[in-house]
Amino acid sequence: MADTHYLEFEEHIQDIDKKIADLRKSSNPEKGLDFSVEIAELEKQRNYIMETIYKNLTPWQVVLVARHPQRPLFQDYVKGIFDEFIELHGDRLFRDDRAIIGGLARIGSEKFIIIGEEKGKNTKEKILHNFGMPQPEGYRKALRLMKIAEKFHLPVITFVDTPGAFPGIESEERGQGEAIARNLFEISAIKTPIITTVIGEGGSGGALAIAIADRVLMLENAIYSVISPEGCASILYRDASKMEMAAKALKLTAKDLYNLNIIEEIIKEPVGGAHRDPKLIIQRTKEAILRHYYEIRKIPSAKLIQKRYDRYRRLGIVVYES
Repeated sequence: MADTHYLEFEEHIQDIDKKIADLRKSSNPEKGLDFSVEIAELEKQRNYIMETIYKNLTPWQVVLVARHPQRPLFQDYVKGIFDEFIELHGDRLFRDDRAIIGGLARIGSEKFIIIGEEKGKNTKEKILHNFGMPQPEGYRKALRLMKIAEKFHLPVITFVDTPGAFPGIESEERGQGEAIARNLFEISAIKTPIITTVIGEGGSGGALAIAIADRVLMLENAIYSVISPEGCASILYRDASKMEMAAKALKLTAKDLYNLNIIEEIIKEPVGGAHRDPKLIIQRTKEAILRHYYEIRKIPSAKLIQKRYDRYRRLGIVVYES
């Protein structure tokens, strides 16, 4: 795993991986240099350390995993989950925002409209997709696609992975706040099943604008929050360096959100994060999405919308026990 990007808390894992790589390079059974026993022991040690670390991640460490540069992106889920995808472009008002990708998709005989936030993998892609930060036309495109789904009775699947909506002046000039608010209002009444999966970062309104859904799923090491830990620390503590404290206070991990009844399911990641076995996490995500879809697809639209409304009205209710 020489090409693996290691996070700051994975130093011991990196050291062991380097030793394993060196032993494999030095191995030559024909010359009597067989280090298979030593390699097996080191791998056992590495797996134990990795499992221990990832069972006890702090909220800030979860943030780092969610932002891992090798974490699977929306484009990977499209390729791994769907048998066919036809992209649809533009918001019919201004332009095509590449931070949000969407279109028609198929799994076997099941047809969907899928929408996802795309960050891009290399520098060229990141610039093209604006680092996954949508502008108003991106949200308007997403709403247009959901209206198409409603018209043709297609379920909607969305994938959330954004640090937040793009905060530039041009976005504000074109109605960023209105576009997000319009999505919240309109999507809440879309007459078709909607399932959302948070695959990486779920940043504030930038995430929520495509995450009003009947079922919300999260990957184990994804995050979902009203603001980034750095932004929260700057506002609350007047010190952006206190992001670890802010991350803990925000309750942004999948475990926290599940306990608060904000999401319906946590999709377990491979030990060490989704980037260590993309195929496995994509398969698990596919199975989870289909399972929830089969549970809600036969609910009459009027009842589905009422349940969706009730779901969001319940959020934030605090019950005091005497």
